[in-house]
Formats: sequence, C-alpha cells, structure tokens
Amino acid sequence: MATRPYPSYWMYKDVQKEWRWRYDASNAETIAVSSEGYRNRADCQRGIDIMKGSSSSPVWMPTELVSAA
Repeated sequence: MATRPYPSYWMYKDVQKEWRWRYDASNAETIAVSSEGYRNRADCQRGIDIMKGSSSSPVWMPTELVSAA
C-alpha cells in the first residue's frame, strides 16, 4: 500500500455505510469534514471537487469584526 501524502482528502464509509470525506493538513490533523453522508461514492467525490474549486472564494465576516484581532 502506498504512503498517504499530506495534505490530502480521505474518503471513507461511516457507521451508517454512507460515504464521507475529510481533509487532513500537512501535519496530518483534520481541518475539514463533510457535513453530510453520501449514498454514492461519486457524490462524495463531487463534494471534494466542490471544495477544491472554492479556493478562490472570498472570505466574508460581519463588519463589526473586520478590525478585530
């Protein structure tokens, strides 16, 4: 079996036999998880693809927090 590179996404089945994903950082710590289970593996992969494609999305916050430390 190949050594898993980091950072990377991990697809697995949960206890309800639904597909889920998680994203692990370069230190192998999980920093993002799917918010739902998927019946089909392809749907789980689509969720990962959406996350990968959102890297240029802007970050928004309430205006009262813009200058907060």
